[in-house]
Order: sequence, then C-alpha cells, then structure tokens
Amino acid sequence: MRLKILLTTFFLSLLFLGHAQERLLSPKAQISVLTCGSGSDLYTTFGHSAFRIQDPSQGIDWVYNYGTFNFDPPMFYVEFAMGKLYYSLSKQSMPNFLYAYELENRWVKEQLLKLSPEEKNSLFHFLERNYLPQNRDYKYDFFYNNCATKIGDVLKKVLGDSLQFHPGHLEKQYTFRQLIHQNLNTNTWSSFGIDLALGAVIDKTATVKEHMFLPQYVMEQFNNTTLSGSDLVERERTILKPTSQDEETYFLASPLFWNTALLLFVLTITYIDHKNKIRSRVLDSFVFFVTGLAGCLLVFLWFFTDHTATVQNYNTLWAFPLNLAIGFVLLKKNNTPSWLPKYLLFLLGLLGITIILGIFQIQVFSPLTIPLWPMLGVRYLFLWKYFQKRTSLK
Repeated sequence: MRLKILLTTFFLSLLFLGHAQERLLSPKAQISVLTCGSGSDLYTTFGHSAFRIQDPSQGIDWVYNYGTFNFDPPMFYVEFAMGKLYYSLSKQSMPNFLYAYELENRWVKEQLLKLSPEEKNSLFHFLERNYLPQNRDYKYDFFYNNCATKIGDVLKKVLGDSLQFHPGHLEKQYTFRQLIHQNLNTNTWSSFGIDLALGAVIDKTATVKEHMFLPQYVMEQFNNTTLSGSDLVERERTILKPTSQDEETYFLASPLFWNTALLLFVLTITYIDHKNKIRSRVLDSFVFFVTGLAGCLLVFLWFFTDHTATVQNYNTLWAFPLNLAIGFVLLKKNNTPSWLPKYLLFLLGLLGITIILGIFQIQVFSPLTIPLWPMLGVRYLFLWKYFQKRTSLK
C-alpha cells in the first residue's frame, strides 16, 4: 500500500512538473488568423488558413499550419485516390511562411483575435500539444476536415460555448459545388474533372458553418463572430498584396474546344457511315472504351474509397461502366450479338435519364459535358438502327 502511494505521488509530480514547464505567453502576446489567396496550382486554388502567434518579448513569431502534406509520389496519388490522405500540423517562422506566398504572388490577410491572456495561453498550449509527433497528423477531407475547417474547430474546442458563430454575414447560402466554382474557371480541365468526379451529394446547400471549408469564408465568418458577447476580431490588415497578373487562357487547349471538336468529328463520321451503310469499328470502340473506363473510375470512387464527396455520382449513367466490355465486342466485324440493339436502347434511356436529372438539378452536371451527350445520343441511335437491320437479316 505504501509503495502504491509513493508511485502515485511520483507520477502526479511528473504530471504537475510537465504542466508547470509549459511556456507561458507574455501579456503582450498576440494571436491572429492568417488567410491566404489562391495560387496557380490546383491544390492552392482554394486559398489557405493558419494561426499566427507573436510574442516579441520571447522572440516568438510562429505560424501553425494545418495544411501540410507529404508529397511523395506514387504513394501520394494512391492515398489521394483512396481518400486516405493524411495532413499534418506544422510550425514555421512567419518570415519563412510569407516568403513562399510572396514567391507565388498571393495575398495574405491577418485578423488579430481579441483574447484574454488566459485564452491566449490555452490556445497556445493546445497548438503546441497538437504539434507533438503523435498528435499532428489528421485524416484529410476536402469539405469537412482541412486547413480552413481546423481553424474554427480548434477555436471552438479551446474557447467553448463562449465563442459564437453568427450567420448574418451571408447574403446567400450556396451549395458545395457552387462554392467550389467560385474559385475555378469553368472552362478548365481541373473544373471538368472535379465536376465529373464529385456526386450529387455536393449539390445540397451548405450550412453557414459548412461554408468554412473555404478560407475566404473563414475570414468572413470571423468578422461576424463573438467571444463572450464581444467581437472576436480586434482588427484586420493586409500583409501581402499581389501584383496584378493577367492569366493567359488558351481556348484550343480547353475541354470545351476538345469536347466540341469530338462532337463534330463523331457527327461527321456518323453521317458518312450512314450514307455508305458502313460502321467505323475503331471509332465505336474508342467511344465505348473511353466512356466505360470513365464510368469504372467513377464507380471506384463512389463505392471503393473513403471519399465523402464522390458518392451518388450520376455521371455513371452516361459514362456507363459496362461500355468498357462492349468496346471489345464492337471491335469485331461479324458475329453481332442479338442483344446489342436492346443494349443500345438501354444506353439511350440512361442518357435521357441523365438529362432529366440535370434539368431538375438532382445533380448539377458540368456544362462541358453537354457536347458529349448529343454525340453519344446520335452514335447510339445510328448503331441501334445499324445492328437492328443486321440482326433482322439473320
């Protein structure tokens, strides 16, 4: 019994000593939230958020950044595809942090938080403990767990119910897809790919808090947030201003150009085939291989990954996975299966359902896919008539 008391006292002393040795910020310390503008790379398109802690008396000017990830191909791409990507909390000096954004020509704004000395130290100690190797990693989710959502979540965890997010700053609440497109040029491959990969689940209206997956809305929210009844933000300032640069866009390299060109090409070949009563087997195999392969990828993202935004993706109706197998059938010159005309009618039906879902906005499809739908519809209809005649002659 005596030994148990001594051991308990020893470990309690160590615990107390550990807390006693935690560095305390001076009364003049300041804590702020940094918001950074978008960059040219896709992963920087949506901006960035971070905490900054300054205490000149102790030589502290640190940025706590929840947006750090290990770019180590090929595992990075595998983990990203599977929805198992982990981000980390990093800590670096403010000058080093700013230098990267200056090189990328991105703006940086700072919101100084109005916190008591006790609240500053509570937040500081939370970030320091979260920075420990065993605590710093977290599973990334683009909408619900990223560098921007972490800012509000951490403040709420540290400050509790005394922190209140108010909704009055939003004139309109947007869907997740609309919020994404506020940061994207529609006629780009990245925009086309995002709309293709993400499902109907992102076409629901985001709550006020859910808008905070974007750094811009974190900044706007904090300007309408109170702590114990007073404004959370004491003042706001711009640290970096970008030099204006005109982005060069090349229409000939855009998805709209290539999808339209594909539409015209397929329509032209279909007219020639119809006139000559022949079928271009290579074209048919290409169309079915590409749509089938795209459909298989979308099904994989929907059912076999941890992504929350790729479910209920009705792009699989027009990019139908089974087309991949049919592509091999269409390479054959003879021996047309008797069921092929019915399959083509089935595809036309799926295409019609896709258009109906788009009209009623059950899922908002990329406008860049619109040239592909008449292309598929015309080719399917031609093939149905072509194979219908061949099977009737048997």
